[in-house]
Amino acid sequence: MKIHEFQAKEILRKAGVAVPRSVVARSPADAEAAFKSLAGPIAVVKAQIHAGGRGKGTTKENPDQRGVQLVKSAADAGKVARNLLEKTLVTIQNAPDGNVVHQVLVEEGCDIARELYLGIVVDRAESKPVLMMSSEGGVEIEKVAEETPELILKEWFDPDAGIQSYQIRKLCAKLGIKGKTVASADKFIKGLCRVFVSSDCSLAEINPLVITGSGDVIALDAKMTFDDNAMFRHKDLAELRDIGEEEPSEVRAGAAGLSYVKLDGNIGCLVNGAGLAMSTMDLIKLHGGEPANFLDVGGGANVDQVTEAFRILLSDKNVKAVLVNIFGGIMRCTTIANAILEAYKQVGFNVPLVVRLEGTEVEQGRKILAESGVNIIAADGLTDGAKKVVAAAG
Repeated sequence: MKIHEFQAKEILRKAGVAVPRSVVARSPADAEAAFKSLAGPIAVVKAQIHAGGRGKGTTKENPDQRGVQLVKSAADAGKVARNLLEKTLVTIQNAPDGNVVHQVLVEEGCDIARELYLGIVVDRAESKPVLMMSSEGGVEIEKVAEETPELILKEWFDPDAGIQSYQIRKLCAKLGIKGKTVASADKFIKGLCRVFVSSDCSLAEINPLVITGSGDVIALDAKMTFDDNAMFRHKDLAELRDIGEEEPSEVRAGAAGLSYVKLDGNIGCLVNGAGLAMSTMDLIKLHGGEPANFLDVGGGANVDQVTEAFRILLSDKNVKAVLVNIFGGIMRCTTIANAILEAYKQVGFNVPLVVRLEGTEVEQGRKILAESGVNIIAADGLTDGAKKVVAAAG
């Protein structure tokens, strides 16, 4: 689950992690009032959407309008807010469609002496969180990782014990951080690591992490995502979810108990099991096709779920063919065959449908489909199914 920058900063603020003073504005008048309340000579107005690269992003309505802008008066803050609110901001992470801006963050100016990068993720190979820092703050960290990986420093830490001061001092020494800033960094990093663990984060990223002219460490930006499967433990965090920022079809699938991710291809996939779904997508790619989605209906899907899955797949105008790939373990092939026919009655298939069935009650399931009178392309194996669906889509 993703949240907005202003929400992430509020979480950090409550945890004692240093962030600039800021006010959320949902109208130009709010932005003007926010500038006045901050009572500083300058402020920054930031579009709040679930996408990075906002500083370089521009609105569809006016390519001259950036997603992050410096302002020097309340009138300027109101003007920038007017040019951003209810406009579509396109960045490197959400192109070409962009996200509509419903709120902006008006934040006090900061005396920036140096910019760094700081991020925490879970390293599954090491079974513990890893903290990463780099001197290349304020830039695309993915580009740094690809081109100059030696500039990214890493420290793994035990989630129960937390990161230790000696680890932070080691990072500071490598980054040339000295004096009182080391103590500020120690407090900041330990606080961020505590939040990461206690909130079941999958990512906590501060880019840029700023060292001010007075030597303090402060989060100029903040990005946090959380493990969806842990949200039952965090009702307060679950309330921060902004469904309007999410892909509608993914929200719809989640409500039906389906694991679905929309992609850019033209071949719909309906599969049981995440590993099999990934393999199915790989084979489609191998044979020249492009998957339109990841969709795992699970091992216990019922008729209603399969029907809803077809509704979601066929609502994507890019889909030119659908591959159903079922390995019957817990799921019986007869169940999925009957579910496909029921979905056909309720939804109708307006694109070619390729079905590959294997496993429990496979012969009975194939017979049900073959005798149904519905135009279904039977596949003998996954490779055959991938080839047939690529041909059907083309």
